[in-house]
Amino acid sequence: MSSQFLPVTSQFIPVALSSSQFIPLCTLLFVLALRGPLWLPALLYGLWLLADRDTPRRGGRPCAWVRAWPVWKHFRDYFPISLIRTTPLDPGRNYIFGFHPHGVLAAGAFGNFCTEATGFGLLFPGLRPHLLTLPCWFRLPLFRDYAMAGGLVSSEPSSLEHLLAGEGGGRVAVIALGGPPESLEAQPGALRLQLLTPLVPVFSFGENEGNFGVPKGEFWGSQMGAPLELPRVPNPSGSQVELWHRRYRESLERLFEEHKEGFGVPPERHLSFV
Repeated sequence: MSSQFLPVTSQFIPVALSSSQFIPLCTLLFVLALRGPLWLPALLYGLWLLADRDTPRRGGRPCAWVRAWPVWKHFRDYFPISLIRTTPLDPGRNYIFGFHPHGVLAAGAFGNFCTEATGFGLLFPGLRPHLLTLPCWFRLPLFRDYAMAGGLVSSEPSSLEHLLAGEGGGRVAVIALGGPPESLEAQPGALRLQLLTPLVPVFSFGENEGNFGVPKGEFWGSQMGAPLELPRVPNPSGSQVELWHRRYRESLERLFEEHKEGFGVPPERHLSFV
């Protein structure tokens, strides 16, 4: 397995047909179909869901057409946002992108890695991003297929293992680290991160501000850093985990400090970790 951890920064954009709107709609349509003249196709679809239940943890089913929908460009231009490549990545390797901060919606991760609005495919040819999210979303009819079309996959351990074990490289697992504890602390100006795992750095300038109002467009953008190389250690000791966790944090801090003023963060502001 050829895998690599990558520090990245990302950016908030609004999500069309977000889960808060799309999930109830999909559920309602499926229930209405079951109770109406379309009950047979709905029943067959339900049976197919059982047969297809492993797909979200086997790389999903990304669709280039969905990722390229013109509507995503409208969201990009509304703020506007950008994705800046500072280091080319070898498409013959697999990567993990760590995304910070989680924010309320992790919408920056969605915009940059589940759509082509910011040109991920052009900037990193040969790489296929997959954003990991909660397994529960893939139990919902219709919504699961919409989610997988953009590149969302289950966050189960077996899902991550499947992505990183892919032969030939080119797979990217994007993990929004920090989880619910960090999302609860999302507020304008917040720079405190929850690092509960020895994974990889990605910082999202504007993620917390964007969840609480209209952001200042000139301060928004995505800056991608250089990869952080990690060795393959099947059974790491506590000291080894702590070593790479510290190096990951240092890489994230360095990336943040190098680019913060370009995104409107005052020089005296720094990241803090809990």
